[in-house]
Amino acid sequence: MMTVLTTSKLRPGGEAEWDAAMRERFESAQRKPGWVSGQLLTPEDDPLSRVIVGTWNSREDWMAWHDDPAFLEKRTLLERLESAPNVTRWFHVVADARAGG
Repeated sequence: MMTVLTTSKLRPGGEAEWDAAMRERFESAQRKPGWVSGQLLTPEDDPLSRVIVGTWNSREDWMAWHDDPAFLEKRTLLERLESAPNVTRWFHVVADARAGG
C-alpha cells in the first residue's frame, strides 16, 4: 500500500471552488481499482494551503486514475486556482490503524 501527499497553494478567493473540485475528484477515485482512502486537509495557520492524502493499493493504481478523462478535466480547473505548482511525495505504508479496524 502507498500513500501520496500532495501540497497545493491556492490563489485567494478560489478556495471553495478548489475544494469542491477536489471533493468531486475523491468521488471519482472511490470507483477506481486500488483506491483505499483520501483526505483533504487545510493547515490551521495557512488557509490557502491544502494537503491531499491519498492511499492506494499501488502507485500504478494511482497513475491509472490520473489517465482518466474526468481526472484530466478537473486538473485544468485546479491548476488555474493554484498559485504555484503542487508538490507530491510518496510513502510506503508501514502500518495502518483506523477506527473500527
